[in-house]
Formats: sequence, C-alpha cells, structure tokens
Amino acid sequence: MTDWRRALVVALPAALALALTLHGLAARSIWIDESASVTIASQHGHALWAGIAHDGGNMLVYYLVLHVLVGAFGDSELVVRLPSALATAASAGLVSLLALRLFSARAALAAGLLGAVSLPLVFWGQNARSYASMVAFVVASYLAFLALVGDRGDVDDRGHRRWPWIAYVLTTVLGCYMSFVTVLVVPAQLVALAVTRPGRRTLRSVGTALGVAACACVPLALLATRRGSGQLFWVVRPNATGLDQLANYLASSAVLPNFHPTATSDALLVLSGVLVVAAGALGLARRGTFPRSAAPAGASGPGSIAGSFEPASRARWAYVLVVSWLVVPVALDLVESFVGPSTFVPRNLLMCVPAVAVLLGAALTDGRVPRPLGWSVLAVLLVLRGLQVAPSYGVSPENWRAATRDVLAHTEKGDCIAFYPSDGRMAFDYYLGHTRADMARAPRPVLPRAPFDEVRAYVEDYASLDARDLARTVRSCRRLWLVTSHSGEPNGTAASRANFERFRTLVAAAQHDYASWHVTSFGWASPVRVELLARHRVA
Repeated sequence: MTDWRRALVVALPAALALALTLHGLAARSIWIDESASVTIASQHGHALWAGIAHDGGNMLVYYLVLHVLVGAFGDSELVVRLPSALATAASAGLVSLLALRLFSARAALAAGLLGAVSLPLVFWGQNARSYASMVAFVVASYLAFLALVGDRGDVDDRGHRRWPWIAYVLTTVLGCYMSFVTVLVVPAQLVALAVTRPGRRTLRSVGTALGVAACACVPLALLATRRGSGQLFWVVRPNATGLDQLANYLASSAVLPNFHPTATSDALLVLSGVLVVAAGALGLARRGTFPRSAAPAGASGPGSIAGSFEPASRARWAYVLVVSWLVVPVALDLVESFVGPSTFVPRNLLMCVPAVAVLLGAALTDGRVPRPLGWSVLAVLLVLRGLQVAPSYGVSPENWRAATRDVLAHTEKGDCIAFYPSDGRMAFDYYLGHTRADMARAPRPVLPRAPFDEVRAYVEDYASLDARDLARTVRSCRRLWLVTSHSGEPNGTAASRANFERFRTLVAAAQHDYASWHVTSFGWASPVRVELLARHRVA
C-alpha cells in the first residue's frame, strides 16, 4: 500500500471527527464542571495551584494548557472547548493508525470511521474537560506500546527502541495527568504482553518505562492522596442503571442521562453488543502459539507485530491486545468500586470506546467475513451512530446560559441571589460577563457573599444559609433568587443524601420566610432550578 493511501486512511477519520466536533461547538451551554475548568484555568499564581490541588491534581496538565489559552484568547465556549475537539480528531486518526499497524488498511478505515462517529467521543470532544485529551493519550500510548514491545533489534537497533520507549513514557504520563483513570490501561497492556511470553529485553524495556512513568506521577499521587476520595463523594457503587449507562457508552448508542435515547438507540446497543462478542470470539478463536523468543517485531519495520510470529499467532495477539483493552479496565473499575471508594462513572471508562471501534473494524474486514457483508454492516453501524450524534447538537442538558439570561431579564433593584451548591456561581458568572455594566445589572450575591467581580473557584462547596443568615437576607433583600443544581441525591451516597437534605432545609426555610415563590427549571440531566422568592405576594 502506497504511503499516500496510508495517510489518507488515517486522515479521513481524523477530518470527519474534527468536522463532527467543530459543528455546533459553542451552541451547547456550559455545565458546572466546565465552568469549574474555566474558573480554575482563569486563576493566577497561588490561586491557580490551589484550584488544581483542590481537585487532587486530576486534569493538572489540562488546566495548565487551558490557562495559557484563556490568557491568550479569552474564555469563549469556542476557545475553551477547542482543545477537546482537536483531541477527538487526533483520537480518530490514531485509532486508524493503530488498526493499520495491527490489522490492515481496510480495518484501519473502518475503525477510524467508527471512532469518529461516536456520540460519547463527540460529546466529550465538545466539552471543556480533559476526557477527550485522556482518550487521545491512551490511544497514543497503545501505539507507542506496540512499537516498544515489537522491537527485537540487537545492539545496533537501540535507537529504534529508544524513541518508542520515550513515546510510551510520555503518552502514559500525560494521560495520567489528564485523568487518573488512564492508569487502568496499563494492566490491560501487561496482560496482552504476558500472552506473548516476552523475552528479557522486552520485559526490561517495558519495566523501566513503567518505572520512570511511575516516578513522574509521584507528584500527582501526592496531590491525590492529600485530597483523598472526597471528590468522589457522589459516586454510587455499580448498579443496573450504571451498567446500562456504561454499555450505551461503549456501544456509542447513548450518553445517559445527558441526552434522551433516540428511537434507534436500543437497536444500536443490541447490534453493537452482538458484534463485539462475535468479534472477540472470532479473533481469539484463531489458532497459533507464541514462541518464547518470538516478538511482534518484523516484516514491516521496527514495531510491527509481524516477524517471528506465525500469521495466525500475530492476528490472535492483535485481538488479545484489543480485547484486553476493552475488558481489563472495566473489570478493574468494577472491582475497585465494590471493595473501595466507588469510581464507577461511565466517562471514566471512555478510554475503552476506541477499543470497541478497533475490534469492530478488524472483525468486519476480516478475511473470513464476506466483504459485501462486512461493509454493509459497517454502513449500518455508521448510520445508526450518526442518528445518535445528530440530535445532540445544540442541546443543553444543564442550561446555565438560559437560566442566567432568565434571571438577568427579570432582576429588579434590590434583588439578591444565592447558589446551592456554590459551584453554580461559576456557571452563572461565566454568562453574566465581567464588565462594570454586567455587574450592575446582576442581583447582589448572598451565598456565597463575594461580589461578582471577584472570580473565585467554588468546587463541591455545599455551604448553606443558617437561620441567622437567612433572617438577615430576608430583611435586606426584597426578593431572593435561589439557584440550585447538583444539589444532592435522595437515593445517593450518604454525602449526597446529606447535601440533599441541606438543600431541602434551605428551600423550606426560605419559602417559610418569604411570602411567595416561583420555580423554573432549565435542562433535565442536572436541571438548573431557579426559584424567585419575594416578601410580598405577586398577583
């Protein structure tokens, strides 16, 4: 296959993914977590590091990159979401490149297109969070891992081993600094490596790489230890609802509860599930053994998984690599979430979505599958995936833009505003604006009390108004806007239930002290609840 055709196989999915993520990039309202990203990245000096440390170091490099971008180009939705859009495009291209190295050009094109037309990847590619970047570094880590374990050169080939080694360390470390959960793919890589019965040189290369990566992540581990598991207070243990959400994530059939399922979501989920199981069985059923001294080095250059592998063994090892990528992180997360603090959130396993694309792309283009059938099924999958992506554009499950506009449009002189939790203040402030005129038209903040011209990070701050504070507020504020979102869950964890009870107490006390109230909601996944309370009844 000519070089330009190889480049085209990689470039087409990347271009498609970029187009899908750039379309309507600024149309959806930011949500609380995005507002936290922007607010933390907007800080300077000690305040910036304090915000990063409060998040336990998670997304550390992402915050620093966003800090530079915001300082240079401002904090518009387009600017703060652009890094994620570019990362998603890179992920699709890297998925194609990975499938090209593992399987064939046809598999690469199929896998890349499936990686591009994926609702979870497009959605997080339109988010000012680090998950899209984490996925890109995970796929890049797999590419570097392939090159590293595939190099069986002698002393004269040290240079070939050096660059894959460096690339593997860098991509793995950067992935961890984008999100802690990147570490889940390392055991998956080691499982695949163990199947080949690697020689000492390969074990030494991988071992030293992981040792250096672990040392580089020590600062991250210290920050995480200092923060503890408190930031995961809201995550419940795996249940039927969570497993259903994860299955839809992996199949790219839905992103629940952010978007309502479409008429074809279940069909895509079932078809994808059947095909993934069949693809895994098809690949792992191949015959072939892995000789102890054999390594995936070989025919197409350093890092290729050809070489001393038998063709059947080579193909089977490729499937082992991809299946372990899909299965091991999920299994580890489930175990961790049952025996320790739960981390079972579908977006934490977003790095497994590309594995599904590679697995399906390889199986549908496998020589044992009739070509017309394989391409027909691929076309059906792409159409069904597109039918999930299209309705998501411009839809705001947590609509802070509309909520802020509604409050500002109906604010009167002497109004006050309170946020529960205080995190909502960041999203409101984002759409309020930062000019003197913007500040003048806003209600006076009483929870938290800092004026709007002081941009502060409020993360998981569930402060409330006690009886004395509320009485003072009623005396000084003719009307009170009470804005709430992510206020806790009545059936969630103990901390979530406590936060929800605090919310109910605050609402009940405010409604008791004010003569009238009116509630409006914006969004549905985590709706923004806007309640206007007044001392005098309004006709």
